[in-house]
Parts: sequence; structure tokens; C-alpha cells
Amino acid sequence: MDTEMLSLENRDKFIEENKAFIYNVTYKVCKRNLSLENDDELSISLIAFNNACNTYKNDKGNFYSYAKVIIRNALIDYFRKMSKTPYVVFNNEDETLEYIDYKNSIDNYEIENENKRRAEEIASFSKELINYKLDFNIMVKSSPSHKDTRDTLLNIAFTCSKEDGIVNYIKQKKLLPIKEIMLLTSSSRKLLEKWRRYILILILILSNDEYPYLKSYLNIKVGDDNEK
Repeated sequence: MDTEMLSLENRDKFIEENKAFIYNVTYKVCKRNLSLENDDELSISLIAFNNACNTYKNDKGNFYSYAKVIIRNALIDYFRKMSKTPYVVFNNEDETLEYIDYKNSIDNYEIENENKRRAEEIASFSKELINYKLDFNIMVKSSPSHKDTRDTLLNIAFTCSKEDGIVNYIKQKKLLPIKEIMLLTSSSRKLLEKWRRYILILILILSNDEYPYLKSYLNIKVGDDNEK
């Protein structure tokens, strides 16, 4: 499907025809019933679906699988920004594909296709990491053993990924601006120094729109401080 070829009228029709799909994806993230009149989440999802139409290319695989990733990422960004659910966590409740319920929503061919796209993004990101003298395997080898620590570092990286000054510093200096992050997140120097490579890799992933499948590979989900 070439979504770029859709006229404005056809785009509106295409979005209207896919409102059930958009609602279903939003419901799976929010875990509650929603209405367009009362819930901003659906508006965010509609905008994200339209953005998916704008950014989709055939080499990204199945359009609807791609749109799910874009919608989910947009909702998590929205929740974080609005502090409605001010905590994001790594989801380890099931296999990697659980994050958008692939097992029930797409067939085996599409699963293989998504795995291929994710592998391509990992390969591309690995090349980027060479500039930082880092390796993607650090995400696995240097990952904290305790989930609370992993989630704390994820939230630090998530916050930093939204700050252009920090992201630009990292890309220019190839280093983590420890003092700035301490001020921004109220984190200790000891914590940041210990996990600086891990945090830097997370920030690079979360701040780059070119890695939608890689972001979802992290199994990030919206959580709640009260549920910790």
C-alpha cells in the first residue's frame, strides 16, 4: 500500500475506515474503554495513525504493523509528557512480541516480516554506535539485573531523550552530560556514572524517530508509580 498517494479526501476516508483498528490499538495500550469526545488518547492515536500514513514506506513491511508501533510510541510519549501515568517500565510479562499483541493480530508471515525490520534497525543502530565506541550487545550484557534499576534508568533516559540540549551534546561530544542529567532528573552521580553507557544507548534509541521497531523491541509499557 502506498499511503503517500492518498489524496486528502481519500486519506480522510482511509482514516475513517480504520477507526476500529485505531481504537483497538489504543485500548490495548490504555487498558480501558475510550471515547473520542472524552479521551485525548484517541485523538493522539488518530494523529499518530495519520503520521504513520505520512512516514510509511514499503520497505517498512506491513503498514498496519508499522502503524501499531507508531501509535503505541506516540501514546507513551503523550503519557510521559502529560504526567498522566508518570512512569514507564520494561515489560517482561511475555515474549518480545507481546507489546502489541502480535500473536493474536497478525499472521506468521507478518511476524517474520516485523522481525526482519527490527533486525535491520538493530544493524543500522549498531553502525551508529561505532561512533561512540559502543556495541548494541551492551544493552544485554550490561543490563541491570534488578528490574527496578532497569526501570529507573529507562525513565532517566526517557526524560533526557526529550531534551534537545542533552541529545545534541551526546551527538556532538559522544559523551553523557552527567551534571545536566543530575539537575534534570535529580539522579545521583554514582548511579549515572555506573550506568552511563547503558543510559547513553537508551537515549540514542528513544530520541531517534528512525527506530520505531527498535523502540518497541525494548518492550516499554506505561506503568504507574503506585504499582511498583
